[in-house]
Parts: sequence; structure tokens; C-alpha cells
Amino acid sequence: MDKQYDPKKVEGEIYKLWEEGGFFDPDKLPGKRKKPYCIIMPPPNANEPLHVGHAVFLTIEDLLIRFERMRGKKTLWLPGADHAGFETQVVFERKLEKQGKSRFQFDRETLYQMIWDYVQENKDIAKDQIKRLGASCDWSRLKFTLDPDIVKVVYETFAKLYQDGLIYRGKRIINWCPKHQTGLSDLEVKYEEREDKLWYIKYPLADDDGFVTVATTRPETMLGDTAVAVNPEDPRYKNLVGRKLKLPLSDREIPVVADAAVELEFGTGAVKVTPAHDPIDFEIGERHSLEFIEVIGRDGKIANAAPEKYRGLKVDQARQKVVEDLQTEGLLVKEEPYKHSVGVCYKCGRVIEPLVSEQWFVKIESLAKEAVAAVKEGRTKFVSEKYEKIFMHWMANIRDWNISRQIVWGIRIPVWYCNEERTCFVVSDQKPEKCPKCGATEFIPETDTFDTWFSSGQWPFATLKTSQPGDFEVFYPTAVMETGWDILFFWVARMMMLGLYRTGNVPFEYVYLHGLVRDKDKQKMSKSKGNVINPLAVVDEHGADALRMALVFSSVSDSDLAFGEDKIIAQKRFANKIWNAARFVLSNLGADFDPAKIKPNFTKEDEWILKEWQDTAEQMTKDLEAFKFHEAAQGVYHFFWHSFCDKCIEDVKTRLNHAQDENEKQTARFVAWQVLRDSLKLLHPFMPFVSEAIYQQLPHKSDQTLIIEEWPVK
Repeated sequence: MDKQYDPKKVEGEIYKLWEEGGFFDPDKLPGKRKKPYCIIMPPPNANEPLHVGHAVFLTIEDLLIRFERMRGKKTLWLPGADHAGFETQVVFERKLEKQGKSRFQFDRETLYQMIWDYVQENKDIAKDQIKRLGASCDWSRLKFTLDPDIVKVVYETFAKLYQDGLIYRGKRIINWCPKHQTGLSDLEVKYEEREDKLWYIKYPLADDDGFVTVATTRPETMLGDTAVAVNPEDPRYKNLVGRKLKLPLSDREIPVVADAAVELEFGTGAVKVTPAHDPIDFEIGERHSLEFIEVIGRDGKIANAAPEKYRGLKVDQARQKVVEDLQTEGLLVKEEPYKHSVGVCYKCGRVIEPLVSEQWFVKIESLAKEAVAAVKEGRTKFVSEKYEKIFMHWMANIRDWNISRQIVWGIRIPVWYCNEERTCFVVSDQKPEKCPKCGATEFIPETDTFDTWFSSGQWPFATLKTSQPGDFEVFYPTAVMETGWDILFFWVARMMMLGLYRTGNVPFEYVYLHGLVRDKDKQKMSKSKGNVINPLAVVDEHGADALRMALVFSSVSDSDLAFGEDKIIAQKRFANKIWNAARFVLSNLGADFDPAKIKPNFTKEDEWILKEWQDTAEQMTKDLEAFKFHEAAQGVYHFFWHSFCDKCIEDVKTRLNHAQDENEKQTARFVAWQVLRDSLKLLHPFMPFVSEAIYQQLPHKSDQTLIIEEWPVK
């Protein structure tokens, strides 16, 4: 063995050994493996290289797979890649912007092909990067969210939801990003605390000299007001309900309506109602049959429905102009500082414009009830009680899901319209010959694509149904869904709902949510702060095992991961410690060493180390079964460094140097060999490369590999 462990020299060859041996394929594993164990990989976005967050889930999932593979289970870790619709299109748009171009310069087909080519290139890069981290997933089963067979499953789900009355197309208020020109789900809106102003504006009575004062943070939207609302229990306004007001800066009159949605304590207790540009106002507008006037367009500018002088202004410009005009006309009572949450696009930070639009929605209530029931019944268990409570709270307050996206990159919604007005349509994945309702033979395809989470929400059953024959029947429900806590709502909840809906069974038995990676000072990692860790650069410098062990050491359930290079360097030292310990043991075994021929006569020190190893192995097994990865990693680390290296090896050195009896020396060699061999088994799920590299140096049959060795605790 080399004097120092060099990951670059061994990692590639070791991975090749595993892959060519077929050890990642559950159907090629040796021995009788009846009990299945399956993890479906959260598919990394196929738009950019891996980051340290990917390294976390890859490490934890590989750890679980290697552990259960060694326990004799039929293990499948199914890898994938996500087209990541909106996310990928945003990344590609930035690429175009750097070239001085815009996506709006290209027709749909051209832009789609450009993004497709970009994604295919990055998808292959990501695959190679995943391999470098030691991921023992079955590449023969690799799936992509735009694979034709996956798309077919997604279309089948949409058609079934539509037939069951759970899909509808309707005009609703949506979250609109003016920069990216698409609707976003509620979960894709980020809220920021901002210091704004609250303006108090007079709305004169149409039949009297009096007025009603309203308070608003968005005076520019008053151009689309169609009512002023007050709480029906508010004594200040009881005599005004039903009367008309003059809308400032306009020649329209609007009514005063009574609605319980109005908060008595906000502002003056009277609020302007703009049904086309506010979610609560939208509901008030529907209840009172108010007119919907859209005064902000999809480009974020004032539209033609507004008075002419404001048309074409950006929202901020219009706000300033409206406030100036109100002051000029003596209708601005006052303005005061106001702190509130403002919704912005989670990708570009642009303020979200609530707009009325025809979109495709999923009725979510019945699906959510099924998912909640499955958790309550224990069919799916959250490892963390904290996240189960969060899941339950969110599911109890869930709203219908807008699955339409006005983007090119993704799975087109399988709908064909029979006319320009879109009053009649056919749901079909192929262009229909004739509409069964109106008889039309000419059709206009829907241009909206599915929200990425609609397709990826079907990932567990879609991948297994389209994988090898029988995979779904053998591996569904899967064993564990392991992912970051930040996509509990985006992804985990939707997989629960859609999995139960399509299969009648939960998609996974356990949910383990890891924390987000932060720097050593617990600050969020970002390129602007310069504290981002590139996992592949770490692998190049320190080796994959050092990165993996450092991540697991930092991974405490329910907490984000405070992570820095110092932790990686510490685990690199540990890898070298393992290597050096193995060098000592192997160099002292002798060419004729045969453990089968040795009849050891154990000393008290030998019995102690063997007992220490047994206790460590048993506790590690319990910890891994309970998803206590941090504790298991610490257990094997402290045993190997302090018990084996600091005590056992030092004792063996003394006996080899001073013992007169040859059997005593052979016993010392035997104990060192056995503890090393069995420690490699415990280390393997955490540090697969160095453990396998050493194992290949131990006396063993030529076809034996550590990856399929038997876990030492039943």
C-alpha cells in the first residue's frame, strides 16, 4: 500500500469495479434477496452543476442503500434528472441575456430545442458528478422527467383527474411574474418584509358633500376599483352601504358594499376593492357581482382600461403619478410609514402582480384528506415530529393548485380547443380527429405547460411503472423519501396526494427531511457572499469520502447543517488514519497469514476491543435504523480512532515487538486483522471508497467485494 491515501488514484477504479460488477442492479445482487428496499432519487435539476445541497441527499441516500444492501435486501436506488420547467427556463434566459438576446425573439419550437440541447449536455455532466460522489444507484434504470413513457403517465393522471371532476379551467386570481411572463403557484412566491407607505385617500359621495376615507398600500390599483367595502358590523358605515362614491381620478361611480372580509382595525375600516388585482378583492368581487377591470397588464405596465394619462407607465411610475394627482385634487388625506410583507418572484425578486387569468386548477381538498389520513394511520411516517406537524398544518389550509405555466420548457397540457374563444375543448394527448361535443375538426393546442411539481409529484410511481417489468409490483411503496425540508410542500406533499390518487397506496413508508447547508457561521450560502462550497472541487482536493463523512457528521435531525472546510479536512485526516492503520496491520500479517488456521488465545485487551467493536456495531445499527446518521458516524469514528488505533494497535505493536510466544503474536495479528476487516464493514456506508480500497488488499477471495459483504449485526 502507498504511504498515504490518494483518493484520485483509487476512486475511479473502485467505482468502475462496483459498476461493472452489477452491484447497483437489484436483479444482479448475489444470494437470496427477497425483501425489497427502494429509494427514488430526488432528480437533480438538469440545468446546472451539482451544489453542496445535492451532495447531502446523495450521501444520506447512498448511506442507506449501502447499509440495507449489506443487510441482504434487494436494494434499488433509482436515479433521475428533472427538466425543472420554470427553473431551467430562467437559467437559460439568463444565458440568453448575457448574449444580448431574449426568449421572446424565438418561436416556441426553436426555443424548446435550444433548451433541450442545453439540458442534455448538463444532464450528462450531472450524472458523472453523481458518480464521483460514490452514489451506488442503478444507472440502467435512469429516468428523465421528459422521457416519453414518463410523459404518458403524467397525461394519464391529468385525464383521470379531469374525468373525476378534479381538474377545472377557470378564471382565478393568480400570482403573475411580469419579468418571466408566467403564473406562479403560492409556494413559488417569496415574501419579504418591506418599509412602504400607507396612503389615506378620500372617495367623495356621489349624492352628497361627504366622503369615505380608505387606506391603501397600492394607490395605483385604484384605477381599477369597482367598489369600496366595509365590515357589516362596523357602525361607522351602516348608513353608507348601498350608496355610490365617485372614484378619484376617474369618471366612474362605484358602490359601497358590506363584506365580512374587511378588517375593522385596518386603516379606516373602509377598503378599496380591485377584484382584478387582489386575491381577497377577487373573492369580494365574486360575492357582490362586481365588475373586473384589469388596469395592470402582463408586462407589469398600466393597461388600456385605465385613464389615458396613466397608460404604459410602469407600476412604480403610476403609483407616483397617482399620488401626485390625488394631492393636486385635494383627495390625499395623509401618508404614513407602513411595514408589511410583499410577495416577490422566488427567482428574480420582482414584485408579484395578482392578475385574473384563465388557468388549469386541481381541486385539492379531497386529495389532501387522503394524504392526511395516510399519515395519521401511520402508513407514511415522518422521522421528525416537527415536520409532521408542519405537514398537517399546511394540508389543513391548502388551496386549489394552479398547474398552468406560461412557459415553453416542459410538458404541454394535453388540451385541444375547438375555437378561438376556447369555449369548447378536448382533453387528449394526441390531436383529436373530431370533438365529441361540438363536432369541430380543427383544433388549437393549449400552449401552457404543467407546473414542474405536477409531473415530479408523480415521480415514485411513474418511474417504477416505466422501469424494468415488475419493478412497480416489487418496490412500491418505496422505503424512504429523503430530501430537503424546504420542499416538503412543493414536492413531498404532492407526491403523497398524487401517489395515493393513482395507486391507492402511499408512495413511501418514511419521510426523512435533512437540513439546509449553511456556512460555519450558520449563514445561508450564496455566490454573492462567497461562501458557497463546490462539492466537486472538494472531491478533487480532499476526496469523496472526506466530503461525505463531513456532511454526515454535520447532519443533525431537525437542524440545518453548519458546514465549513475545516470539517472536510478533519475527515480527510480520518481517511488517512484508516489507511495508515490498514498499512500497519497488513504489513505485519506476513505472507503465510491464514486466519482459518489460527487458534487465538485472547488476552483481556483482545476481549475488550472485540466487545467494544460489538457494542459499536449494535449501536450503529440501531442508529441507522432510526435515521440517526450523525450518531452512527460519530460511533464508528470514535471506535476506529480511539479504541482501535490508539489502544488496540498500540497493544498489538507491543506484543509483536516483545512477545516470545509465536501463538501470542499470531493472536495479536488475528485480532488486528479481524477488527480492521469488521470495522471496514461499519465504515463502508459512510466512506465507501477508502473502505473498499483497503478491503481489496485484505486476504480474501478474488471475486469478493466489500459493497456486498454481510452487515455484521443481524
